[in-house]
Amino acid sequence: MASRTQQGTEAARSPTACYRELSQFPAVTGAALGAATGAQSFQLYTECSRPDLPRRRLLRFSRHYSLHRTGNGGLTVSRAALSAEINNQLLSRDSPTGQHRAVLSRCPRQGHELLEVWGSSGRSHSVDLTALGKHGEVYTEGPFACLAWSHSETRLLYVAEKSRPKRWAPCAWDVPGAARPPEEVEDEEDKEQFVYHEDWGEALSTRSVPVLCALDLESSSLSVLEGIPEHLSPGQALWSPGDSGVVFVGWWHEPFRLGLNACSNRRSGIFYLDLSSRSCELLSAEHRAAFSPRLSPDGRRLLYLEGGVGGPHRQCLCLRMLTWQTRQTLMVLDVVQEPTEAFAGLFTEVLPLQCWAADSRRAVLGTPQRSRTDLLLVDTEAATVTNLTAGSPEGCWELLTLQWDLLVATCSAPHHPPSLVVTVLPPAGQELPLRWVPVEDTPIVPGVTWKTLTVRPPCSGQTAAVHSECPGVPDVPGCCLGARDTRDGGYQGRGPGVGGSERHPFPGTQAFEALLLSPPDSMAPHPLVVCPHGGPHAVFDARWRPGMAALCWLGFAVLLVNYRGSLGFGQASISSLLSRVGEQDVADTQLAVEQVLHSEPLDPNRLALLAGSHGAFIALHLLTREPKRYRACALRSPVSNLPALLGTSDIPDWRYTSLGLPYSFERVPRAEEVATMLLRSPIAQAARVQTPVLLCVGARDRRVSPTQALELYRVLRARGVPVRLLWYPQGGHALAGVEMEADVFKNCAQWLLQHMGLP
Repeated sequence: MASRTQQGTEAARSPTACYRELSQFPAVTGAALGAATGAQSFQLYTECSRPDLPRRRLLRFSRHYSLHRTGNGGLTVSRAALSAEINNQLLSRDSPTGQHRAVLSRCPRQGHELLEVWGSSGRSHSVDLTALGKHGEVYTEGPFACLAWSHSETRLLYVAEKSRPKRWAPCAWDVPGAARPPEEVEDEEDKEQFVYHEDWGEALSTRSVPVLCALDLESSSLSVLEGIPEHLSPGQALWSPGDSGVVFVGWWHEPFRLGLNACSNRRSGIFYLDLSSRSCELLSAEHRAAFSPRLSPDGRRLLYLEGGVGGPHRQCLCLRMLTWQTRQTLMVLDVVQEPTEAFAGLFTEVLPLQCWAADSRRAVLGTPQRSRTDLLLVDTEAATVTNLTAGSPEGCWELLTLQWDLLVATCSAPHHPPSLVVTVLPPAGQELPLRWVPVEDTPIVPGVTWKTLTVRPPCSGQTAAVHSECPGVPDVPGCCLGARDTRDGGYQGRGPGVGGSERHPFPGTQAFEALLLSPPDSMAPHPLVVCPHGGPHAVFDARWRPGMAALCWLGFAVLLVNYRGSLGFGQASISSLLSRVGEQDVADTQLAVEQVLHSEPLDPNRLALLAGSHGAFIALHLLTREPKRYRACALRSPVSNLPALLGTSDIPDWRYTSLGLPYSFERVPRAEEVATMLLRSPIAQAARVQTPVLLCVGARDRRVSPTQALELYRVLRARGVPVRLLWYPQGGHALAGVEMEADVFKNCAQWLLQHMGLP
């Protein structure tokens, strides 16, 4: 692959060729370990995917490896088999011992969903779930989905859509006296044919009423579990100790459902359903958002994430632990208001399925830490955090599984596609440094360099500062952080207000960061593409993004801006954006641009904007405030008219929260509030836009209505501004999918090249 990549940097200069070349690196989407013969040998199974552009679909395949633990605590790795394509598989999960694998697949002919169990002797069970007719479609992804083995490995637990009877609706134009089947004789239920059924919003439009289902492998019987209160939607289920009941997350859906995708602030709780008595017990606190339960190997402790209800859709979370026998909960890590050098808080929305160490005391999870995603080891008894990957050259680490104290993870960087690595977790207190062993190593992509820039907004009477992150060099001019080397740093974390008493590394004001990706210096000064992220409470971490690397191959430098309000910088940073959207986020982005132009070999006369959703909202504001500064702009699913989203978005509460206004389910907008929203909207100043704008929208977007872009398109076109609108009939908010993503990149890149004057 290295030789092909080298050829790509030298010869392939079209957007399509660059994207095709750089998107071929596979992503590891899942991993499982199984014990082989001997206590020190293991089998590693991985599932991978990459775009198959010629066939316009996602290519999924498996890889197998053999791991052997050596006497000195090391590992040796060897490939056990050739890669094999995965077809029609929707979901899979290995049993606790690794001796069985449950696979949910779809039969290509009938479209039926089959749940099968495979072992060393082949397939042992196959159940046609569709033919049984006890529920609708099985949930295979999203916040509700799960596939869980019982500890006895005799039962499987999953979530599916509640079965809804399909009835023939009589029509006024039916022929009188026409024969109808007896089961279709008109009754009261026929009147329910066109009743509206709520769903869970963007990316969950087919998810309305989830139910928990249990398959008994010994009797081949399937049951929909009863006893769950009607006001709850269950998901993320697992078997309780002893298999006597089920632990699940229940989301309140009364009086109506709000969008759940990328929203960890919805009221939810951890529940226990006793299968014999059908009683349902709330294990977590009332009026909180609790989710992602993980049971320790010894069955004594339950770890889960918890956050506040309402407010920002994504927040800094706390980590709680429940002792199963006593039902007592303990705060392991509280919300961090201000980040320290050692710990910035928890911002992940899901814990790894296998995150516990064998001692049932320590757990490993991945979370944004400023502009990185690191692996953190949490000692649940001492309430301490150790960053296992701080200081590594890779900026994004993701844990795939932790079994028998073997860590399997991927790591990547803006110039380094994901690599698969493994390590042995040492005993408590001896974790650092970890010795990672490459399993599948990918080459560094030539023609792309990157660095992290720290930006501190100016205090009163001070000049703002920006610098490249320089760990171990505390006297960098203008450096507000000094050295940021946390490889040996730990964090003491139990109790309320954790982090507030720690030293604040940003004296005087909250700092933020940006990632700068650059082509070779020989091409300087580089034109700059500015990218504020969407969300707004999200983050650009230093991971591999083939589209951004392709822009560097095309000759652009790329600035990924993590303005104040981004994840990974403490809760105070997130809260600082409330009531300041359209102001603070826009000013931060422009500040990052101005300062990077002074410190890097960039062309100030060739600037462009590339963003989506709330990032597009920021970009549009920049076009109205700097009408002649940016030469091109390409936007995906843009937010342009805030009050228009009140009745069209699946998250109407955010419209109020973003402006610092309270929200309640029964609330209707007031005239002064609508006026405030309109004044904060780019559409109000659209007459100032002079920059050529490309708009890409999905017709099925439930979060930001595509009519936002259509309204903006008409306004710009009427004023003679060069504008183009791409309308994707099957697209949602993320414009996801192999063909759609490739087409969006190609058109955006061509638009930037055309209007920036590049060949």
